[in-house]
Amino acid sequence: MPSYETEYEERAIQPRGSRRKSLLIGINYVGSQHALQGCHQDVSNVQEFLTAMGYPTDQRSQVILRDDTRTDPRGNFWPNGHNIVAAMQWLVSEPGTTNFLHYSGHGGQVPDDEDNYRSTGLDDTIVPVDFETRGQIRSGDLHHTLVTAMPRNSSLFIIFDCCHSGSAVELPYVYRSDSEGNVSMLSNVKMGIQLVSEASNLIQGGYGMNSIREGEHLLAGATSFFRSLTHREEQDQYGLGQAEGFAEEYRDEGPRSVWMYSGCRDDQTSADAAIAGSHVGAMSWAFLESMKQFGTAQSYLQVLQNTRQILQGRYTQVPQLSVDGEQDLNFRVML
Repeated sequence: MPSYETEYEERAIQPRGSRRKSLLIGINYVGSQHALQGCHQDVSNVQEFLTAMGYPTDQRSQVILRDDTRTDPRGNFWPNGHNIVAAMQWLVSEPGTTNFLHYSGHGGQVPDDEDNYRSTGLDDTIVPVDFETRGQIRSGDLHHTLVTAMPRNSSLFIIFDCCHSGSAVELPYVYRSDSEGNVSMLSNVKMGIQLVSEASNLIQGGYGMNSIREGEHLLAGATSFFRSLTHREEQDQYGLGQAEGFAEEYRDEGPRSVWMYSGCRDDQTSADAAIAGSHVGAMSWAFLESMKQFGTAQSYLQVLQNTRQILQGRYTQVPQLSVDGEQDLNFRVML
């Protein structure tokens, strides 16, 4: 049977010529009562895919954060909150780059006690390995770190394989496929919130920690995580219910080329699955399976539809595509 790498290479798009960078984060929460099983394998599978797609693997170009036995818990590559934020800043720090971010781990929701603009009263988060002592990373902080700070002539492709991931980076335009493959756009409109951007020193070139300042405000309270795994808003199966809306909030920063496939809607959980004898995240597996079955020359629309089709019948989660501006989904995916 051909390997993933062989099949990807047969269909791979030629490199675009710009510098490529990637950040892969896999957290199994090893030894905790909240342990997952498939996140480390997700990182290995995505790394194999990116290698076949021509992404370099040297330390100046690819950073992997994983809580496995080969990673020093005191080092820069342990997936605690500080290192995750620093690595994200590194990823988008250079102009003219093509960037890829993959996160596989827990996602959560905490009370929105900072801005009080969400109709649900909840803020989406991702969950570092040290969340119980240092807290979670909120969606608004993810947006500022990944989107606001990214140079306009760079691009970012994101896969978030975690619970409650639909608004994890607060991108304003959301697309979702129904069970028949029909896709609709759900444009978020939120009034009265003005973006306040905070300048930061970005790392140029290689990944390092000394030039990154740790921000306590980037990490939300930990105690709310396992109390708030269920979204409290009634939602239509394919709609966003009452839209939160980030288009108005981030209007002043202008659109950037950011595309995010997320594992499920804000009110859903994402499966930690056993497929073909291996523990993997369902969304990570479905995305890679889409690339394997249908090739890397798919459009953004086709990837969304095919990923939904692959998940359908196995899992109830509904993947989403979120973008930072109104885009033509018939464009071919550029990785």
